[in-house]
Amino acid sequence: YYRAVADWLLPELVERPLSLLRCPDGVGAQCFFQKHHSDSLGADVHPVTLRESDGEADYVYVDDIEGVLALVQMNTLEFHPWGAKRDAPDRPDRLVFDLDPDEGISWSDLKRAAREVRDRLEEIGLRSWVRLSGGKGVHVCVPIVPDSDWGAAKAFCEAFADAMVAQSPLHYVATASKAARKGRIFIDWLRNARGATSVASWSLRARAGAPVAMPLRWDELSRTKSSADFNLKRALRRAASLRADPWEGFAKVRQK
Repeated sequence: YYRAVADWLLPELVERPLSLLRCPDGVGAQCFFQKHHSDSLGADVHPVTLRESDGEADYVYVDDIEGVLALVQMNTLEFHPWGAKRDAPDRPDRLVFDLDPDEGISWSDLKRAAREVRDRLEEIGLRSWVRLSGGKGVHVCVPIVPDSDWGAAKAFCEAFADAMVAQSPLHYVATASKAARKGRIFIDWLRNARGATSVASWSLRARAGAPVAMPLRWDELSRTKSSADFNLKRALRRAASLRADPWEGFAKVRQK
């Protein structure tokens, strides 16, 4: 699968620190996240030294499909890149709003929420692109010029989420509290911090049925029926038949 979708996947991964979800005994057994480099990952998987709160550590990055496949051979199912490149880890170049619905929220309501986030972003001059998470949510992703630090990015995302809640308090919540989320959609802005990650487009998810985190054009969202609309087989068909990148322009837009 990963070799077949490499042309679409690699722009999401290369030159970014990665967190890996590894499942040595399959998705029905214990899986674990790994972010630090180990020589056992092989010569095609590279270390990048990054600052941590208590010093420095070597994180993982890849620069080609051979690195991806080496990680797959080590039972990696999911790839979660940073929102910054390894050579500028403190300068984010993308923001992600993860719309996480409470139980009982309909899929049509979640799609409507994603479009509303898009529209509110457009009002302040920011274009966004949409991704099915492959879990239960939708990601609204915003590329930015990497000239601000993580503190500014996090403050902006928190303020944006709070403003959405202030406008529609019966529909949205901006806190991770399960109690506060009841009957609402959590606008998860917490992924926009140094060291936080979000699943890569085209990554498999370690869930029953092998769903895929799938990037879409906004007009495609209306035809979806769930966040897990694309399983491995359907994703392979899409990768083979796509004539244009559904996120065309994402990497080239210059916005602040």
